[in-house]
Amino acid sequence: MKSQFELVKRAELLKAFAHPVRLCIISRLLETASLNVSNMESCLAVSQSSISQHLLKLKHAGIITSERIRNEVHYRLKNEEIKEFAKFILGGLEND
Repeated sequence: MKSQFELVKRAELLKAFAHPVRLCIISRLLETASLNVSNMESCLAVSQSSISQHLLKLKHAGIITSERIRNEVHYRLKNEEIKEFAKFILGGLEND
């Protein structure tokens, strides 16, 4: 049986996924390995500041990582386990 800590950690991960803008960001990162905030603005037509707030939640939950490239910050999904979980959650959406 999983420890209480591990269950809380998993619940926090699920909460981080549970928003349409964050799901859109995750979906875009599955399609394109690395994106900056400007590349994500098409997600549900929200502002860069709103996207930045969602990125912070995703980063805090351990779903994405960031890397500074010149004067831009690029984001990507953290690892294969996160990618596989995201594919499972988003499965079939591409065909709608």
